[in-house]
Amino acid sequence: MLQEESDLSLIIAQIVQKLKGSNLYSQLERQAWASLQRPEIKLESLKEDIKEFFKISGWEKKLQNAVYSELSVFPLPSHPAAPPEHLKEPLVYMRKAQGSWEKRILKSLNSMCTELSIPLARKRPVGEQKELLNKWNEMGTDEPDLSLFRPVYAPKDFLEVLINLRNPNYENGDSLSFRTHLGLIQVPLKVKDIPELKECFVELGLNIGQLGIDDSTQVPPVLAEQDSAAAQQYIRQGSPTALRAELWALILNISSQPEDVLYYEQLKTNVIQHDLLVDSLIYKDVKLTASNDDYYFVFEDYLYQVLLCFSRDTSVLSHFAYNSASPPKSYIRGKLGLEEYAVFYPPNGVIPFHGFSMYVAPLCFLYHEPSKLYQIFREMYVRFFFRLHSISSHPSGIVSLCLLFETLLQTYLPQLFYHLREIGAQPLRISFKWMVRAFSGYLATDQLLLLWDRILGYNSLEILAVLAAAVFAFRAVNLMEVTSLAAAEAVLADLSTLKVMPLLQIFLFATVT
Repeated sequence: MLQEESDLSLIIAQIVQKLKGSNLYSQLERQAWASLQRPEIKLESLKEDIKEFFKISGWEKKLQNAVYSELSVFPLPSHPAAPPEHLKEPLVYMRKAQGSWEKRILKSLNSMCTELSIPLARKRPVGEQKELLNKWNEMGTDEPDLSLFRPVYAPKDFLEVLINLRNPNYENGDSLSFRTHLGLIQVPLKVKDIPELKECFVELGLNIGQLGIDDSTQVPPVLAEQDSAAAQQYIRQGSPTALRAELWALILNISSQPEDVLYYEQLKTNVIQHDLLVDSLIYKDVKLTASNDDYYFVFEDYLYQVLLCFSRDTSVLSHFAYNSASPPKSYIRGKLGLEEYAVFYPPNGVIPFHGFSMYVAPLCFLYHEPSKLYQIFREMYVRFFFRLHSISSHPSGIVSLCLLFETLLQTYLPQLFYHLREIGAQPLRISFKWMVRAFSGYLATDQLLLLWDRILGYNSLEILAVLAAAVFAFRAVNLMEVTSLAAAEAVLADLSTLKVMPLLQIFLFATVT
């Protein structure tokens, strides 16, 4: 009991410290000073009167939303004496694997830099700055020669790293479990089975109305109340299309203040003034992915704007406190190895990979104002998407998702799993790219947004692994007839006609366990 109380007081102290540096804190302070002029505020009951004023004026709700937002990304409970690296990732072998993966990525980036004789960063000449500013809203018309640039890595490269992950403390003798022999992921992590998933995703039950399927569901007044926690609970059953943009912004605690627009403009200025090597990687990725997509090609300009600004945003660095990854460092020219001349590169600490732009593309359907679109994407990234390309033991991390997917298939569709394995078509080799991209670019957009509703509602990415298993279950009859990996991939090549909610509901609640 005492331990719980001390843990709680520590969490409260950390959140208070974090909020003290925020714009909300200064706004609350100003409001408190202003309220002293009001006749209902009495000196003898000052504290209670100001609390009551905050409650009536709506500031208490804004503070609650800010605290709730901090709690949603708060690291999992750990021992108070645990060092900072344990908060990032408690398992040593995971930290080592992530560290060596980062070295590989950085080596790939540096070798490209050397081969092409291009600096990591340079200040643009004035003429080039003016030209970029003039075409800021139509960057898609620009056709730079990107033939020499290549993505730093693709999902399949990352999968090979995960397949080779091993826990050195784990006995590799004859007593290995059946599952460990069959699956590609060979690390012992705890993942949920279907009964536990049913309990977790209880709102997806067959007898519960889902927005996007059952049109009779009434819209509760969560938006009028401006309550993040209530909105998150509500969206577990989906969102009305017309309210989705507002609901997501409320859950993510994003309200476009003038200072947010100004911050976005500052990032834009930074893009105009400086050219980074990662800019070419972003251009290349958008051209290879979103520009060729039937749903997203129209948003090409938005994608450049958001991703170029994102690469300059140093506020993204704060998420590395609870991310197993660490931001890559570079050195000022001529000062290699001197720590005082080390800088994070790119400034946000995130090197884009093949398909990265697909995290932004679906959001363009909801938000048409660049600074709001930017804020929503940044918050989605630091809450969820970073977990899909870093090695960790977190339940929403990509390693756990892969293991959950394989375990579900092996347990509930053992014949299919064994058949695919025997013909050299390990299911994870097909589904990995879906999960890494959170299904963006694979599902029809309306279905993808229904899926992302649930990611936000449950504050978890586990639903991705469940859907991947459900897709295999849905196509099981066809898959049992294939005789090669290519044929299996062909059966699962087009997911654009699938309906997400029926698949999830049938797999979770109509599967015999």
